[in-house]
Amino acid sequence: MMSSYKIIVADDHPLFRTALQQAVNQAVEEVNLLEAESIESLQQVLETHGDADLVLLDLHMPGAHGYSGLIYLRGQYPQIPVVMVSATEDVSVINQAIEYGASGFIPKSSSQQTIATALQAVLDGDVWQPESSIGAAANNEASLDLAERIASLTPQQFKVLGMLTEGMLNKQIAYDLNVSEATIKAHATAIFKKLNVRNRTQAVIAVQQLEIEPPQLDNSNG
Repeated sequence: MMSSYKIIVADDHPLFRTALQQAVNQAVEEVNLLEAESIESLQQVLETHGDADLVLLDLHMPGAHGYSGLIYLRGQYPQIPVVMVSATEDVSVINQAIEYGASGFIPKSSSQQTIATALQAVLDGDVWQPESSIGAAANNEASLDLAERIASLTPQQFKVLGMLTEGMLNKQIAYDLNVSEATIKAHATAIFKKLNVRNRTQAVIAVQQLEIEPPQLDNSNG
């Protein structure tokens, strides 16, 4: 008898999280579903359930900047496949996600049958993406180098980097994380070294290279 799959659904919209969970339940017979609404809560779930079989990750999650959440997960949990789920259907975005280590990319407009096909392919060890996006140009070396550097950050460093990118001061970050300001300065120094930048401004600019414009919702088409 097939053992149960453990799948984490990470999306900050409760309605879509529920819809995706229903889709997974229909697509995968034996499944144990877990959920997260931010990168921070996803970290907590993974610390408890590091043996997950799959993470379904929204492209626009609180605590991450564009591809940084994916890159961080691939660095920390290389054994767990990550499938990006997004309203974005931009071919270049899909291919960049695959290049950064995603095992799949499922547009939120996908049918139940397409979601089932994609999940089964990834659980079988394959990479899945919409046929229309296959074969587009890949990333340049500079962006892959940056991805490698971000993947090397520790969980706490990744959290601090996200807060720096939000424009928070060291003392604010220290207060939020309940540590000393000296600890945050030490984290910042380590982050700058790993990203090969000199200061906070350069670190923010580096992370912004991974930003993705959220899709514009066109209500005229219903």
